Amino acid sequence: MARPKNVKYIFVTGGVISSLGKGILSASLGMLLKARGLRVAIQKYDPYINVDPGTMSPYQHGEVYVTDDGAEADLDLGHYERFLDEATSQTSNLTMGRVYKSVIDKERSGDYLGATVQVVPHVIDEIKDRMAEQAKNGNLDVLITEIGGTIGDIESLPFLEAMRQMKLEMGDSNLLNIHLTFVPFIKAASELKTKPTQHSVKMLLGVGIQPDILVCRSEKQLSRDIKNKVGHFCNLNEFDVIGLSDCDTIYEVPLMLLQEKLDQRVLKKLGMKKFKEPVLNYWRDFCNKVKFPQDGEVTIGICGKYTEYPDAYKSIIESFIHAGASNNVKVNVKLLRAEDAELTAFDFAKELENVNGILVAPGFGDRGIEGKIKYIQYAREQNIPFLGICLGMQCASIEFARNVCGMQEANSTEFNKRTRFPVIDLMEHQKKVKEKGGTMRLGSYPCIITEGSKAHTAYQKFLVNERHRHRYEFNNTYRQNFEESGMTFSGTSPNGELVEIIELKDHRWFVGVQFHPELKSRVQKVHPLFHSFVAATKEYKRGVHQMELAVDMPSFVPVYNEPAQ
Repeated sequence: MARPKNVKYIFVTGGVISSLGKGILSASLGMLLKARGLRVAIQKYDPYINVDPGTMSPYQHGEVYVTDDGAEADLDLGHYERFLDEATSQTSNLTMGRVYKSVIDKERSGDYLGATVQVVPHVIDEIKDRMAEQAKNGNLDVLITEIGGTIGDIESLPFLEAMRQMKLEMGDSNLLNIHLTFVPFIKAASELKTKPTQHSVKMLLGVGIQPDILVCRSEKQLSRDIKNKVGHFCNLNEFDVIGLSDCDTIYEVPLMLLQEKLDQRVLKKLGMKKFKEPVLNYWRDFCNKVKFPQDGEVTIGICGKYTEYPDAYKSIIESFIHAGASNNVKVNVKLLRAEDAELTAFDFAKELENVNGILVAPGFGDRGIEGKIKYIQYAREQNIPFLGICLGMQCASIEFARNVCGMQEANSTEFNKRTRFPVIDLMEHQKKVKEKGGTMRLGSYPCIITEGSKAHTAYQKFLVNERHRHRYEFNNTYRQNFEESGMTFSGTSPNGELVEIIELKDHRWFVGVQFHPELKSRVQKVHPLFHSFVAATKEYKRGVHQMELAVDMPSFVPVYNEPAQ
């Protein structure tokens, strides 16, 4: 296998409309190249002025993804990790805000020696340096860079100019651009329309960039005639026009791109030869389990504050897909709006009919908290499998304190600074922190797990590392009260100071975790807690079904045979 002498660069841009799936395309291509034996990394460049997504509302940009080294990053990094099974890092996500901040800091410290600081060359050079940083630090063959936004957005122009200059400096065989566009299907005319793609490419040409490969999203498959037409108007060979039609699951995208020979076109254009054929049997098996589960389906309710925007819980939803496949069931997700449960006339039994498990999601702020606590109470009292993540674990602690330990005024100081029983309190080192961005407990930390616990049964390990993003923690003052009332602290920091996992002894499956297990679930490595939780919901549904059968049986038919007297 002849490895390239230099790192090869692939830039993925998008046109026509947003949310076409540049992240899925980048992750899928990276997975295909890795399957061929190449060493691949992916990074995401976002054009907004925020230094990072850490202070952004989930309604604005979906979930905030957290890396092992504590970067608060774009949710597309989750796709990269799930598809490649490679950890991302601080260098994997760059915003225009961070670029400008770095340039201004250098100007303030005199690094530019009195020069007039301008977009060209100073901002562009900063971007180019950042683009090469991960290639310099990593042992890589290919670096894929996804540029956020859509061609025509004024914010992304500096990124495009940096890419244009890099291609001029490095040559066509070292850098290529893949442009993702949309080919709409007009039902009234029963036609695929290529004009939006043509206009998108013309806009890209307007900034001096000729795309090397076009990937065209569409509802219907692209015929050879359509590919030929697109190529003709966009200065491309028809074989460089790749069709990507809608599919049942995003995990089919790599298989579709393999069939379209995208990876082969990329290797040829970059002058890379003699790499092994990808073997993707495990990936096909996974997709088949997702599409055709053998053991039916379960329904899990996700209780949260941002349920109108499912991307706020992207990694959780994907983790359920992984855990569904590992349990051979389809996991249907029902989004439960936390605030609705605060209404006096709310009917939990009706809302949770046919729901086999409840997950209370992470979040910040006091909106919907009482609703989350009520959902947790219902799960605890009705013996329904429950998983609480971060704030969900904290809400479970508050519910237990109020309704089991007798501390009716228990709360978190995040929601009530004067609460009589602050069972959740601000972490000691956080009390003097004023800035909000990048100042929480972030990144991977070790956790010691108690033998015999549900967590240990799931992990089959005594030491794990999980990713965190929080300011508040369980207040150790109340540990003894909780333990005497039936709560188990089954996971703690190595020094025993920080509570990481809580469980209920006498419950079917009730686990709360301070960390974010959803951030480490992969196609090939489903997270143990999600696998165990889905297994519990599967068992719960089976038990409920058997009870219903027993109730519906005619009275003259015995439900079971009593032993002979």
